[in-house]
Amino acid sequence: MRRLRAMFLRLMGAAGRGRDDFDEELASHLEMHIDDGLRAGLSAEEARRQALIRLGGVEQARQSYRERRLLPGIERLLRDLRYALRTLGRHPAVTAIAILSVGLGIGANATIFSMVSRFVLRPAPVGDPATLLSLHIAEKGEQCCNPFSLPIYHDLRDQGSSFTRMGAFYELIPSSLSGVGEPERVWGQGVTTNFFDTLELPMMMGRGFAENEDRAPVVVLSERLWQRRFQRDAGIVGETVHLSGQQFTVIGVAPGSFHSVDQVLDTEFWVPLGMTGELVPNLPPSDARDYHWLQVVARLKPGVTRAQAAAELNALAQRFALNHPATDRDNLFVFEQAGSLPPRMRSAVLLFLAMLGLVVLLLLAIAGMNVANLLFAQVAGRQRELAMHLALGASRGRLRGKLLLESVLLGVGGGVLGLVLSVWATGALSTFHLPAPVPLDVRISDDWRTLLYTFVLSVLAGMVLGLGPAWAASRPKMANALKGEDGLSGGRRRFSVRSVLVVAQIAMSVTLLLLTGLFLRSLESAARIDIGFRPQGLAMLSVDPRLNGYMPAQTSQFLAQLRERAAALPGVDAAVWTDVAMLSGGNRSEGLTVVGRAAKDNNPATAELYMVTPGYFSTMGTPLLAGQDFHGERAGGPKTAVVNKAFADRLFSGESPIGQYVNDGRWTYRIIGVSGNAKSRTLGEATRPILYRSLDQSLTEDPSLMGYTLVVHTRGNPATLFEPLRRQVYALDPAMAIYNQETMEEHIRSAYFLPHLAAILFGVFGAIGLVLATTGLYGVMSYAVARRTREIGIRMGARRGTVEQLFLRQGAVLTVIAIALGWPAAWMVSRLVRSFLYGVEPHDATTFAVIPVVLAVVALAACWIPARRAALVDPAKTLRAE
Repeated sequence: MRRLRAMFLRLMGAAGRGRDDFDEELASHLEMHIDDGLRAGLSAEEARRQALIRLGGVEQARQSYRERRLLPGIERLLRDLRYALRTLGRHPAVTAIAILSVGLGIGANATIFSMVSRFVLRPAPVGDPATLLSLHIAEKGEQCCNPFSLPIYHDLRDQGSSFTRMGAFYELIPSSLSGVGEPERVWGQGVTTNFFDTLELPMMMGRGFAENEDRAPVVVLSERLWQRRFQRDAGIVGETVHLSGQQFTVIGVAPGSFHSVDQVLDTEFWVPLGMTGELVPNLPPSDARDYHWLQVVARLKPGVTRAQAAAELNALAQRFALNHPATDRDNLFVFEQAGSLPPRMRSAVLLFLAMLGLVVLLLLAIAGMNVANLLFAQVAGRQRELAMHLALGASRGRLRGKLLLESVLLGVGGGVLGLVLSVWATGALSTFHLPAPVPLDVRISDDWRTLLYTFVLSVLAGMVLGLGPAWAASRPKMANALKGEDGLSGGRRRFSVRSVLVVAQIAMSVTLLLLTGLFLRSLESAARIDIGFRPQGLAMLSVDPRLNGYMPAQTSQFLAQLRERAAALPGVDAAVWTDVAMLSGGNRSEGLTVVGRAAKDNNPATAELYMVTPGYFSTMGTPLLAGQDFHGERAGGPKTAVVNKAFADRLFSGESPIGQYVNDGRWTYRIIGVSGNAKSRTLGEATRPILYRSLDQSLTEDPSLMGYTLVVHTRGNPATLFEPLRRQVYALDPAMAIYNQETMEEHIRSAYFLPHLAAILFGVFGAIGLVLATTGLYGVMSYAVARRTREIGIRMGARRGTVEQLFLRQGAVLTVIAIALGWPAAWMVSRLVRSFLYGVEPHDATTFAVIPVVLAVVALAACWIPARRAALVDPAKTLRAE
């Protein structure tokens, strides 16, 4: 510790006094030895010489003292660090290019890793997340996953012994929040009273639910809702808020990091499970054993392993199957880490992230080889300096260490730049809006895992990039190097190493650019997809009168009045209602069969169900191919339906469906019309069968859980209609919450989320890869020209075109080899992206034919510039310089 303290004192300029004291003591000892010599009869000069011999020399004594006071290894490292910084500062252009190249590669990796950290690695924001599990029901023969019924949850909670606590929650409750500012639709969850205790989640303010509050009108708010609606009112606990027209007393505020156990959902309040029925109208009987509606979380007991918990769950599943064969016979219990990606979306997300991870590693490799080439060129220019180090006694290992430190500094500098780029990129990605009917939290940011990953990747990249140049520089031909000639391990071999790096760069760029081309073609194809309706001139907003306590008749009246008011607004051509806007990412579906058809020929077809009002098809621009639109349907009357062409083809095989009847297990519909096909959930889906029902007939018996969307058509700018429409809503009910307010064109842009995101990411990565590979090839060819200046001067007796051809041929050979390696690699990798392409095959002929040609042209242009410069060399000046 004394040595370490002395070292830092020296670095801070506080060791001067200690050095002066040592010099005084050394001088004193020297005088004493001189006096001894003089007394022994030596001359003054001889006495001083003998004294210095006894002390071992003044400078040697000082050095020994310094080494005793300091940590030699750290001091040497600091000296090397200062030397490396001075060296990098002497070559600012090379340093800047290297840091920029590495920074682009590391920035891309840090950005994608931020997504991995957010959606895969981040644990649930609860106490001891490692012991919190999410439980699911899986039927035999299926992988996963279904919710629990309330009785099964109670049985598992009461009979299981592997868990300290087990809680349950209803995943999504829409509610209208009023009383403060404009009414707003917010989403929450109904939870068991032990929910927050099971999570071990402390409240930011107040408390969680007490055991006796299962049916009490109390609520816990999210920190974000507390800030947005109540301006962080410190006295919010004990205050009353209005949810769907009912009063709830605020008892706590959850921490800002917690939105839901499922970290993709974005919920903002929690009420006791017993109050769920008060906020969700028409909820089936919660005590029905076959009604699965609850998500379950459980906390493992200390000392209980997951294998033991799985064994007990299997035993309980068998017991329940014996006791309740009608409902539990095929049930199995499975679990996973709480906070993991939902099973329904896990495979797609993991595949997409894995694909992006592969691409950014490819990009980093391209950037790394670019930097390695720069470092090879740099050490070739410093060979005289490095040979002098070896001639003066420096070991090869010491020299390699100095050069590796320089490359590590470049890597760390690139890491800092990459982190800055990642912060910007994650902020840009967080602005993307997913077209989902439920609230999702997909914001991305750099966390401590990303910082650690970036630092480790930066150091590793710096070390790997510097290994080759450092090894080559430490083994020069001394005679040549000291004269300033080519002193590395042979010009021909050194050139081949750099050429191999360039070939690898271009080959990986071929793979990256071909994938980029596929996604750009996919975006182009997605833009040409026939969505089946006209998005221009449409404005939309949604309301849900049920959340304000409206009965079905009142809801029908409210919707009719608002439709009439909207249609009367200036500039409005038509106004219609539907339950869910097309391309919202999800919708209700049912299996339907043809009434009166023999069972053996009556295979059910799963169809999307939409509620619409008369005029919907003309307003949306969806053609009616046969039959008629809805007109004058009343609640309680015979149910009618319009089906799309895909439905008619699927169930009627060329036979006219008009006048036919179909049944979904509860209701029978008479088909009165056939419409054109339209995209229902996503752009890339295969065309789905759709059955449109009369909203007026369905609203009473089968209300929409997502509310109702008013669609208004105008020949002008639809965005100008929002304020007049809002005034009409509030004129009918000032407490009505308005949500999903957007033009149809904005909604369609959101539906392009995946092809747009993929095209942007791959487009950016592909452009960076192309620039890096091209500059790498340009650098190699420029270095070859500079290195062969004398040869060029001699050859200039020949035609200039011959010199140009010499270097163009060399670059063309490298390019052809690289394309020959990269093209088949891209062919194999492209199979992984099949599920993310729209209307484009993974082996798209156009892409695989055009991209290599474009890359070859760019590469030859990069070769032509140095070749042209070589052809302009003045032979006389060159030979005089030699």
